[in-house]
Amino acid sequence: MSTSTPGSESGRPLLLLLHGPNLNLLGEREPEVYGTATLEDYVDRARTVAAAHGYDLEAFHTNHEGALVEAIHAARGRCAAIVINPGAFTHYAWSLHDALAAFEGPVIEVHISNPNAREPWRHTSVVAPVASGSIMGFGMTGYELAIQALAGMLGAGA
Repeated sequence: MSTSTPGSESGRPLLLLLHGPNLNLLGEREPEVYGTATLEDYVDRARTVAAAHGYDLEAFHTNHEGALVEAIHAARGRCAAIVINPGAFTHYAWSLHDALAAFEGPVIEVHISNPNAREPWRHTSVVAPVASGSIMGFGMTGYELAIQALAGMLGAGA
């Protein structure tokens, strides 16, 4: 690993996993849409997959748009990449769009359900134009796919 590569205290590259509003209710809220896995289950699985690819993973959840913006700003120069499930902020939070546009590394937008198969207001993402890619509708597998994609993009891990 180059000394200029952002990383964690362990020296391994660091991925940031961000979750937006209401995702703290996973496992309780609309299990017919989001399943029964909790946010902790998602984070634990993402951390395991990241480690298998040679990364450390830091996770952050908030119901507040400004806190997500600040987390993205704090990732600059510190994290190699971001995986973000912006929740409802996906559809209107231009501040997230702008913050992610200022992040130097790859960004993967991930959604547990497929917003395009749901209500029409969910069909627009203000995050997608500044993301390297979007993965939707695959539940927890989508998080695994996002980390695998980042590992390939960053050239680290198996």
